[in-house]
Amino acid sequence: MVTQEKDGSFLVKVGFLKILHKYEITFQLPPLQRLGRDVCAVPVPNLNLRVIAVTPLPEGYSVQCEYTAHREGVLKEELVLASEAGEGASVKVTVQARVMDRHHGTPMLLDGVRCVGAELEYDSEQSDWHGFD
Repeated sequence: MVTQEKDGSFLVKVGFLKILHKYEITFQLPPLQRLGRDVCAVPVPNLNLRVIAVTPLPEGYSVQCEYTAHREGVLKEELVLASEAGEGASVKVTVQARVMDRHHGTPMLLDGVRCVGAELEYDSEQSDWHGFD
């Protein structure tokens, strides 16, 4: 699920998700000497991916985030983890999801991914407006 890229960043694949559903994603990163022990998420303006917690472990870091599948296709969302000590060290993590529309197939969630809810969808046929007279 987690692979390290040549540039030192990480790619996290989460599987096939369903559009307009919210998922909790938990993954582990290996220990990174440049970040140290205390790591936090850098605030990035991303409405679809939100970091909930970063926990140091003996074997690295556990990252927990919440993701909303907002459109179909292969989607990549980025987050940045940085040292809390403020040395300027950081690492980029890309979360990659394949999002299906609501009428096609069954989601296939990889380890550490669970559905926590569905967003309400707008359907114009459910309107109570009767039109002009």
